[in-house]
Amino acid sequence: MPLPAALLWSPALLPPCAGAACPGHTLNLPGAGLLPWDGLSIPPSLVTVLFLLSPSIQVFYNGANVKQVDVPTLTGSFGILASHVPTLQVLRPGVVTVHAEDGTATKYFVSSGSVTVHADSTVQVLAEEAVTMDMLDLATAKSNLEKAVSEMAAASDEAAKAEAQIKVEANEALVKALE
Repeated sequence: MPLPAALLWSPALLPPCAGAACPGHTLNLPGAGLLPWDGLSIPPSLVTVLFLLSPSIQVFYNGANVKQVDVPTLTGSFGILASHVPTLQVLRPGVVTVHAEDGTATKYFVSSGSVTVHADSTVQVLAEEAVTMDMLDLATAKSNLEKAVSEMAAASDEAAKAEAQIKVEANEALVKALE
């Protein structure tokens, strides 16, 4: 039986009783001990990827194991293989690469979020936004970067500067990923 390799999570998908004891509803949230694949064995050479995306409603993987997942984090980029040490990291804008069992690699641009590696070789990627790289355009990314730099220069208060800085960083990472 294949393990689920992706799970979509959005607050809208939770039952109204989420967080409370409620017969008939199981919160299949990683770490809750209620995972639908609890008790199944994961092949020792594979990583199971759980892509958790909010607010976009997309499942990138479902029912497939992968060899490796490369993620960009605030402390640096790293690759996740089976039996990786458990960790929780903050994603920075950049490219998440998923290496399939057949050797192919698929790249996704993520704006921000978190990545959690569990002891059972499951990986959760919780991204604010994620798209496949083929959906992106370099000219548009460069134009958006120029606009963000202009917004930052024109910002009159700290909050506006901080928002513009986030846009600049995300667009710089996007341009770098596409070049």
